[in-house]
Amino acid sequence: MRDFEFRQVDVFGAQPQAGNPVAVVHQAEGLDDDALAAFARWTNLSETTYLLPPTRPEADYRLRIFTPGGELPFAGHPTLGSAHAWLEAGGQPQQAGQLVQECQLGLVSLRRNETGLAFCAPPLLRAGPLERPLVAELVVALGIQPEQVVAHQWVDNGPGWCALLLASAEEVLAVKPDMQALGDHRLGLIGPWRGKDRGADFEVRAFVPGLGVPEDPVTGSLNAGLAQWMIQSGRAPQQYRASQGRVLGREGLIQVAQEEQQVWVGGRCVSVIEGRVAFP
Repeated sequence: MRDFEFRQVDVFGAQPQAGNPVAVVHQAEGLDDDALAAFARWTNLSETTYLLPPTRPEADYRLRIFTPGGELPFAGHPTLGSAHAWLEAGGQPQQAGQLVQECQLGLVSLRRNETGLAFCAPPLLRAGPLERPLVAELVVALGIQPEQVVAHQWVDNGPGWCALLLASAEEVLAVKPDMQALGDHRLGLIGPWRGKDRGADFEVRAFVPGLGVPEDPVTGSLNAGLAQWMIQSGRAPQQYRASQGRVLGREGLIQVAQEEQQVWVGGRCVSVIEGRVAFP
């Protein structure tokens, strides 16, 4: 048996245990891909990550990210939670106040913000409106009417996100998707809160049934892609807050800010479990 330092970090929660947990295994050298995938299935969280030495000189650490269904090139809440765990375990970034993460997508910059940590949204790998047959398929799978879709867009920054904008947050919360019909689609919904003090400007939901996560509680990568679309199209201001997870009993809160054409996505990170984990 081998054991490794371990943390489970709550990310984006308005308070501890209200956000999205990520399991973080420290100094995971020597574990093969099968072991990494097996432990991710065992935790049964939306993501499990492994901290490793970087292979690029400008990076502070390297991160591998697994869902119960496979590996991802990038994901947002695991990026924030793993950076928090790395710092808490004594990690020292090369540049004060800034971290550089290496992952399959490339290098991702992070910094501290007023509530915790924020990452710089990576460039979109795919943008532009969705194909008309895909929109029709998604509408059926979500059980909504075509006229409820205000706009649609590819917002793929690694996981393969596509997105629909609905007229209101209430419409987003009312959706009851057919997960089997959604299949392998990785879909985000967003809608504005209007005339109500909800502590947020938009409501977001994320569905990834093909990766073993029917609905994700709070999703950094999706919010990063949504922010780039919504701000650039004039549908959102340069700074806003999004809530996510209400349907699942969570209280996720995502801080978005665009500065000099860069979008930063951040939120609170709190370690709720610390110890060691055994691997065969």
